[in-house]
Amino acid sequence: MGIRGRRSTTTGANLPAREHAERLFTPAFVVLAAAELCYFTAAGVAIFVLPLHVTGPVGGDEAAAGLAFGVFAVSALVLRPLAGRLADVHGRLPLLVGGALLAAASLGLLAVADNLIAVVALRLLAGVAEAAFFVAGFAALADLAPPARMGEALSYNSLGLYLGIALGPVLGEALTQLGGSMLAWWGGAALAVLAAVLVLFIGETRTGPPPERSERHLIHRPALPIALGFLTSLLAMGGFLAFVALHATRVGLPNPSLALFTYGVVVVICRIAFAKVPDRLPSLPLGAAALTTIALGLVTVALWASPVGLIVGAVITAVGVAFSTPAFFSAIFATAAPSQRGVASGTASAAIDLGLGLGPIALGLLAQPFGIPWAFGAGAAIAVIGASWTLVLDRRGVARDRPADVG
Repeated sequence: MGIRGRRSTTTGANLPAREHAERLFTPAFVVLAAAELCYFTAAGVAIFVLPLHVTGPVGGDEAAAGLAFGVFAVSALVLRPLAGRLADVHGRLPLLVGGALLAAASLGLLAVADNLIAVVALRLLAGVAEAAFFVAGFAALADLAPPARMGEALSYNSLGLYLGIALGPVLGEALTQLGGSMLAWWGGAALAVLAAVLVLFIGETRTGPPPERSERHLIHRPALPIALGFLTSLLAMGGFLAFVALHATRVGLPNPSLALFTYGVVVVICRIAFAKVPDRLPSLPLGAAALTTIALGLVTVALWASPVGLIVGAVITAVGVAFSTPAFFSAIFATAAPSQRGVASGTASAAIDLGLGLGPIALGLLAQPFGIPWAFGAGAAIAVIGASWTLVLDRRGVARDRPADVG
């Protein structure tokens, strides 16, 4: 038995004011956020250490760093739909625990990986962990949050991800300076183990029976058009995350992790200060505005090649990212009934794999011959295309109504 939060049974997207008074910060909600903070801080350690490890001890170049950063998306992408169905059928807890432990194994073994093949293999294992933990985590969040506060819940819950991105690179840099990359990898592994321990205190969050066999799909088709818009934000963000540490060293930023730290902190501040915004504005127009802001930030980084320009661009990019995930996930969960939350989470988060996987690989191929600023510019163009597509979906009325049995 674990700690559980009370869920709402009211239906509809625009719920009465009394619904907004329902308790969001239950013990289970808080522990889930803490577990995700540990998991994503471990991932943040890898964000900083991996490209430097590949271009240093492993002896690779920028393209190799992009491949190592993004290849985890191959296994994660293949397995996310299956993870979504398993989360609906067998529950969230087994995937949360198993995913965290697999992440710990991947990070710990990277400490002794001294060639690109070994690094790629371990990053593929990290993709398996990502599929299980991330999909089950979002499904558990949807179980615990009152429907009328879903956008707010997504904003607060995602703080673990972005605090991890902010703190993980700083921790990775500090551990590297203290004991080399081996200590940094082991520190990340320890955090992933702690995430596995924490989720045991939550228990199983799935309520009601599993879906009927006829309803056990791998893909939540109503979410696909929305996930395509979400994908463009992640393609752009993936390229930024993969190359910002290298770009920081080349423009003369004294502490290369500062750009990632600033990016993560701004996302966290915006998610806290504007947590209720995704529940008060239409999801798809908000998503389009977020994509436009991301594009503006990447253009700033690309054209203003200095430490100041990098920090300013990171701040603008972070403001856009702060609203993109709550907006798109709110729109996607609006198309899913309770028995479909796992598969909807799997479908939506597959965009994360594609974006964070293909973005670094594709933009890395562009960065190699033309330079990293050109890669950032290409990411900005992708975000603009995504904003246009998202506005088209809004005009068609996609995701304006929730299914009748949601809640």
